[in-house]
Amino acid sequence: MRAAKLLLTIACFSALLFSCNRSGSSTNKLLIYTPHGQDMLRDFVAQYKTQHPQVTVEFLDMGSREILERVRAERNRPQADLWWGAAHTTFQTAAEENLLAPYRPTWNANVPESSRDANDNWYGTYQTPEVIVYNSDAVKAEEAPKDWDDVLDPKWRDKVLIRNPNPSDSMRAIFGAMIWRFYKDAGTPDKGYEWLRRLDANVHEYTADGTLLMQKLVRREGLITLWNLPDVWIYKEQKGFPIAYNFPASGTPVITDGIAIVRGAQHEAEAKRFYEFVTTSEALVLAAKKYYRVPVRTDIDRSQLPAWMNEKVNAMPLDWNVLRKQSGEWLRYWDTEIRDHNKQ
Repeated sequence: MRAAKLLLTIACFSALLFSCNRSGSSTNKLLIYTPHGQDMLRDFVAQYKTQHPQVTVEFLDMGSREILERVRAERNRPQADLWWGAAHTTFQTAAEENLLAPYRPTWNANVPESSRDANDNWYGTYQTPEVIVYNSDAVKAEEAPKDWDDVLDPKWRDKVLIRNPNPSDSMRAIFGAMIWRFYKDAGTPDKGYEWLRRLDANVHEYTADGTLLMQKLVRREGLITLWNLPDVWIYKEQKGFPIAYNFPASGTPVITDGIAIVRGAQHEAEAKRFYEFVTTSEALVLAAKKYYRVPVRTDIDRSQLPAWMNEKVNAMPLDWNVLRKQSGEWLRYWDTEIRDHNKQ
């Protein structure tokens, strides 16, 4: 009997000890879902760990739309704590589906109302303009497309590369904007679909991701593409790729990139701490200088930013709510009726 009681006591003590250890370790973990790329992620995680060495920070790097699908699938057992990076339209959808937890950061008053959620479910961090990109070794600056419709010129037949738009907020914004140009007056996407058909006729390949897009552009598998400005600067300046870009003359979509805490996060306190860490003035200036991210906050000293960030961007006026609600249907039509259907 005494032996049995002793064994029971040891078992209970071991269970308690195991429970305490799990609780202690769980508070020192953080899982981030993000599309920001390995270089930027490792940099900020390393800096964070110098201040918080006891925290184990893990991240999954994937497209923003893939993150949305994953957070949806995990809503009953959330795995991620923080979602760092996606277009404001994607965060709006996530907020409507109750996938995000409200959090008001300390700098909330320094963000325009258009760049934050009214209920604090997400806040804007960076602005991301879209541009026309070309291989500068193969295409002279004076011959490169200056506006969206120039990319449709038959001289670019089989010379255009496009990143698959389905998992990409940047490409969804570009395709949506091209349809919106006609939709806003006609009330139907038909003329926008015709624009995408003409683009499809010039497309050599729809690449799986942005990295392949840039690599193939440099290898001259295509000479022209449409992509986001921060990535273009990274590949141009840090990797030495021979690429250049033009802002479309008629205007371009400018995405607000954001940050949010996942509802039901297991390590919410740590998520809030990292949230604040990567959105300080110092962190935003570093992201601007090293990773070409244009900060949303209005209180940043603009003299500390690269000169090109202070140049005015001709932002295309868009009804982002219409684009957000219609883009799924528009892309389904493109995927089934337009993609790879217009080769001659």
